[in-house]
Amino acid sequence: MRKHLKSLRDYLEALDALGDLRTVGQEADTHLEIGAVIRRAVETCGPAPLFTAIRGHAPGFRVLGAPAAFSSLPGARWSRAALSLGLDPATHPLELVEELAAARRLDPIAPVTVDSGECQQNVLLGDDASLAAFPIPLIHDGDGGRYVNTWGTIVVRTPDGTWTNWSIARVMMVDDHTMTGMIRPLQDLGKIFAMWRERGEPMPFALAQGCAPAIPFVCGMGLPSGLDEAGYLGAHFGEPLEVVRCRTVGLTVPATAEIVIEGHVAVDETAPEGPMGEYFGYLGGGSRPWPVFRIGAITHRDDPILPVVSAGKPVEEDHTVVGLTYSAEALVSLRAAGLPVTGAWIVPESAVNVLAVTVSRDWARQGVFTSTRMLCRAVAQAVLRPKVGYWITRIMVFDDDIDPTDTRDVIWAYATRCHPVRGQLLVEDQRVTPLHIFYSPEEQGVGGPKMVYDCLLPPDGPQRPRSTAFAENFAPAVQRRALHLWEGALKGT
Repeated sequence: MRKHLKSLRDYLEALDALGDLRTVGQEADTHLEIGAVIRRAVETCGPAPLFTAIRGHAPGFRVLGAPAAFSSLPGARWSRAALSLGLDPATHPLELVEELAAARRLDPIAPVTVDSGECQQNVLLGDDASLAAFPIPLIHDGDGGRYVNTWGTIVVRTPDGTWTNWSIARVMMVDDHTMTGMIRPLQDLGKIFAMWRERGEPMPFALAQGCAPAIPFVCGMGLPSGLDEAGYLGAHFGEPLEVVRCRTVGLTVPATAEIVIEGHVAVDETAPEGPMGEYFGYLGGGSRPWPVFRIGAITHRDDPILPVVSAGKPVEEDHTVVGLTYSAEALVSLRAAGLPVTGAWIVPESAVNVLAVTVSRDWARQGVFTSTRMLCRAVAQAVLRPKVGYWITRIMVFDDDIDPTDTRDVIWAYATRCHPVRGQLLVEDQRVTPLHIFYSPEEQGVGGPKMVYDCLLPPDGPQRPRSTAFAENFAPAVQRRALHLWEGALKGT
């Protein structure tokens, strides 16, 4: 049974109960100090920091850092993701992937619109709708500005009203009433923006900050275009999400959000944005013009909380969210192609560049594939396409005696099973992101090469090497006796 945490505050209570939340009560500055604390917490797998005293801002305004980074619990690093998705904190990450993939087979459950929500306890309109009161941080030394959005939900709708898209994209503050941010043509936000631009009308938007913890995961999932994220998440929880109507635009937003910014995106006006510390681990993107977001209203809860992600060197939320949700999308694609796949995992430590796929060891008996190379090529064909393939630059295919979430397993199997030359399959002319720093400017525009690594052992038979691993080498009876002996020794008996 899933426990649906319906607000950020419910989530913080759950984190606190696990000992995975820390209050930063000393006064902190939005100029780099908050960003530096968050980055340190991320890199040391520390508790999530909650800043309650922010220099130059009224008491009550708060900032939450590392909302879905690795947990401080050594035996449950994915507990923040598990809690967010309504599951036990100790849930194995591959089970999280299976849960997300399973919800794709369910009929969507549309959200319900309620008359009022906590997100509108305070309403600021016109000139009063100013970003000045909110503790928007300069996160990295070198960022092009203060980023209003690193974890919030951008809500837009097609002009005909048939598709509402929830997504995450970086949005930078220009001044108290204006923002700018990446709207890439290949992403759903860009596709809908193009529809409004074709009509010659500014695009209505709402930016909801501090939503229920599952919402950012589905916003970063890369669902098929045309599928509403709210309906998918309703199916996952088995009940509709509650949304409320915006005050100035014809959109609805999660009712328990902490802060909601409403307005329109200009179709004929841009402002420079960037650079910004990004998920690759470097200050990236340079400074380039992106569309202007004009603010018409801001609503917020009493004592609002602004969640902030310090994007950069793994593992942070770009890697946990994209790694987890795109693993589920990859698994859906691989199974839809009829491949003998038992698991898919985008390795978060790789800055979501590496997809590790495991296949059943009896794949050769199915009679479909005549070689490991043929099977690996079929895996690549199934996943190197929008939207999953946009992030991935390398695929590793393993037998399923490997746990793809265990970095030790992945490195060992890659190093000992993949031939340095024959084990590589080159796939050329693939879409890449501008943040893939190893691609040339030309490749970033027209596409670049990607690589598949054949890490499969020979099929079952005399040529298959015998593993020395505990679970593989010893008979079940010996394993049980060994565990009994060892557990007794640990207990001192």
